[in-house]
Amino acid sequence: MSKSRLETFSDGVIAILITIMVLELTVPHDATWPALGAELPALLTYLLSFVYLAIYWNNHHHMLHAIERIDGSVLWANLHLLFWLSLVPFVTAWMGQNHFRAAPTTAYGAVLLLAAIAYYLLQQRLIVANGPDSRLRRALGPDLKGRASPLLYLTAIVSALLGARWPAYAIYVAVALMWVVPDRRIESTLAD
Repeated sequence: MSKSRLETFSDGVIAILITIMVLELTVPHDATWPALGAELPALLTYLLSFVYLAIYWNNHHHMLHAIERIDGSVLWANLHLLFWLSLVPFVTAWMGQNHFRAAPTTAYGAVLLLAAIAYYLLQQRLIVANGPDSRLRRALGPDLKGRASPLLYLTAIVSALLGARWPAYAIYVAVALMWVVPDRRIESTLAD
């Protein structure tokens, strides 16, 4: 399989996940602002999850452009990532419909953590498939955001488990904002 087929498949899966999430939103039956306000937790959770899926799509795209080859282990690592991302619509709906209660907020963080680990494993498989001197390996460097994200997710998970759901949600937002800031490492390596 070529890397373009892998990228196309992954793009399609992420597009479907975003579609599923938006279809889960409930339209208020009343045409009033208070009726829309009642849906605010679901809308905020959708927005956050949309941003996360967009971040994964963007970084996945850049990562695949920095490599030459893929192998069977890359295919499985990519499917592993897509598995965890496929759970984002479920935990998004659960957390939004239950107004950020402890269990759904914890589960949301667990899915984000496991997706981050899966993304890291995919990076490692791509480096192995393309060699230690690959453009991807050079581009990643120390990867401070990649190392900080799982620790922040763990902090949020513990916070949610202890009943501090708003600090947990704030951490999820902070991690997303950290990744929304463009990461030019791969782009600058490809330009060299």
